[in-house]
Amino acid sequence: MFKLLVVEDDRELNKTVCTYLGQNGYDALGCLGADEAYDAMYGGEVFDLIISDIMMPGTDGFEFAKTVRELDEDIPILFMTARDDFASKQRGFRAGIDDYMVKPVDLDELLLRIEALLRRSKIAHARRIEIGSLILDADEHTAYVDGEEVPLTVREFNIVYKLLSYPKKTFTRSQLMDEFWDGDTTSGLRTVDVYITKLRSKFAGCEDFEIVTVHGLGYKAVLK
Repeated sequence: MFKLLVVEDDRELNKTVCTYLGQNGYDALGCLGADEAYDAMYGGEVFDLIISDIMMPGTDGFEFAKTVRELDEDIPILFMTARDDFASKQRGFRAGIDDYMVKPVDLDELLLRIEALLRRSKIAHARRIEIGSLILDADEHTAYVDGEEVPLTVREFNIVYKLLSYPKKTFTRSQLMDEFWDGDTTSGLRTVDVYITKLRSKFAGCEDFEIVTVHGLGYKAVLK
């Protein structure tokens, strides 16, 4: 059974969400703030996904997400908030979240998004991605399209594997640079654009996905 952490300072909404998730086969733990959530996480609880509000007393959702992402780069984080402005969404994704829902939240839609995030997370841990004619093997660092190997550098492979591990999730240039370039690199953020152009060219014959530019943010992989 998947264990979910719900961080929401509205007691009634927290209880409603946890009850609904419990009725649909999940083990949900509700916390009323970031500090309480930290206690649960540091206390030995292992969670498969986190749902968090932004506007909470003390530590807000942005800082909470940033801290969680520093501790665990893979756990899916979904923001559930009343803030519907682009700046908040941008800040959330830059903090490392995977999805964003605006209140009032439709619980059926929430369930669908949770299922999708958990499915992507499972793929990310599988070390092998198969999408239509495309196969990516993280252990061998190889890519095949229709049985033909696509020659990739280690960095090119790592970037495309990252994007396809989380379809539809936007990664900023800074996130990709921080993960796949040495900290003392003199390369600028536009170097990421050069690599994305190379990847688009190398996978031009693959009709199963495309790398989409998200203006003002970065890049994401979209399955066709």
